[in-house]
Formats: sequence, C-alpha cells, structure tokens
Amino acid sequence: MKTDNPSRKSLNRITLLIFAPVLIAAGILGFILPSEKSLTSGAPAYNIFHIIFGSLGLILALSKKENFIRAFNIGFGLIDLYQAVASFAHLFPERYFQWKAADDVLHIIIGTGVGLDRAL
Repeated sequence: MKTDNPSRKSLNRITLLIFAPVLIAAGILGFILPSEKSLTSGAPAYNIFHIIFGSLGLILALSKKENFIRAFNIGFGLIDLYQAVASFAHLFPERYFQWKAADDVLHIIIGTGVGLDRAL
C-alpha cells in the first residue's frame, strides 16, 4: 500500500499553483495574438477551455485540498494526452480546438509531466 509523502503533496500543489495561471494566460493570449502569428491554436473554444480549467485549477490549488489537487493534475494530464491522440487521429474536439503542431508537442510534454508524474 502506498503511503502519502508530504513532499509529493506539496509538489502537486506547487505544480498547480504555477500551471493554473499559465493555462489562464494561454487562454487570454489566444484571444489577443493573431492566430497566424502564434505557434499554438487561437480557436475561441480552445482559449475558453484553458481559461476555465486554469481557473478551476487555481481554485483547487488555493483550497489546499491535496486529494482534489492531485486528481486535477492527473485528470488534466490525461486530457492533454487525449488531445495529442485526438489531433493525430482526427477525433473530437479537433474541429473546435484547431490544434497546431506546437499544441501536440505541448500536450505530450504536459500530459506526461503534469499528469502522469503526479500519479506516482
């Protein structure tokens, strides 16, 4: 049986305290930067997705509820990995999110770094 490691718990929270504002900023910048000059998608649905999940993540990080923070990190990591697969396999929500190559790379890096690492 796995025991809770206090340093791992605080690492989950620190990760989310950094990651959540980055998601919010990415969503806002997606509305500001012209899509043709950005390496990542500027699709409105994609920007809103980042703002909503970044806000939820920030609320959870500030709540200090470690189980919810860990669940969010794992869940968001899995969502990122799904988005990479969906982009390559042309699955939902490709039409709405309009991913670019940089999005795919970021989804793989973030999905494995934020999500799977937090599961350990």
